[in-house]
Amino acid sequence: MSNSYVVTGGGRGIGRAIVERLLVEADDNVVVAIELDPASLSWTEGQPASSRIIAVTGDASKESVAQQAADLAEELGLLSGWVNNAAVFRDASLHDDGAREVLDAISLNLDPVVVGCATAVRRFLAAGAGEAIVNVSSHQAQRAVRGALPYATAKAAIEGLTRALAVDYGPFGIRTNAVALGSIETERYEAFLAWQEPSSARRIEDEMRRLHPLGRVGHPKEVASAVAYLLSEDAGFINGAILPVDGGRSALGRDPEET
Repeated sequence: MSNSYVVTGGGRGIGRAIVERLLVEADDNVVVAIELDPASLSWTEGQPASSRIIAVTGDASKESVAQQAADLAEELGLLSGWVNNAAVFRDASLHDDGAREVLDAISLNLDPVVVGCATAVRRFLAAGAGEAIVNVSSHQAQRAVRGALPYATAKAAIEGLTRALAVDYGPFGIRTNAVALGSIETERYEAFLAWQEPSSARRIEDEMRRLHPLGRVGHPKEVASAVAYLLSEDAGFINGAILPVDGGRSALGRDPEET
C-alpha cells in the first residue's frame, strides 16, 4: 500500500521542497499539499510525479480544510505523516497595536499547527498505527529577534505543543518532532533582497553569513531532508525532539541587532 502525507503550505519554498522530497522517497508516495493560493502549485503541472501531488485549496487553520486533506490522503494510501509548515509573517506590537492584534497575529501561525496536529492525531489513532508529525519552528522560539513578537511567541508555543504531543501520544506509537530553522533561501528571502539597494543587500548577506557559523543561509532542500528523516522509520526512536536546522545559528546565539 502506498504511503501518503499531508504538507501544509506545500506550494512554495520550504513546503515545495518537502513535497518534492517525499515524492522521491518512494515511487508510490502520495502528497496532499494544502495551499491558500492554488496558483502556487502551478509548478506541479507537467512534473513526472504530478499525478501523486494532490492540491487542497484553503486555509490550513480551518478544520474542514484539514479534514478534506486527510480524507484524500487516506483514499490514496496509508496516511503516514503530517507536516505543519504553513506560516504567515505579520508583525504587531503590544504598544502600537494592542493585545488583540498581537493575539490575532500569534494565531495566524499557531492555529494551523494545532488544527493539523489534531487532525493527524485523530486519524492516526483511528488507524491504530504509529505514524509521525513534524512541525516547522524557528530559532526565534528560543532567541527572539526584535520586532517579531507574534512570530517568536507562536513558534515557542509550537515547540511546547510538539513536546506535549510526544508525551501524550507517544504511547500510541505517534511520534511528534519539530525542526527549528535558521534563515532559509526561499522566494520570500530572495524577494526581500531584491527590494534592497545593492549596498543594503550586500550588508544583509554579510550579516547572514555572520549569524550562521556555516557562513551562509540554508537551502529548502536541506530542511526537506531533515523533515523526511524525522518522518522515516530511521527516526523511529526520536520523539519530542526539536532539531535545529540552522547552520549553527542557535549555538552561536549572536544578536542580529548588534552593531
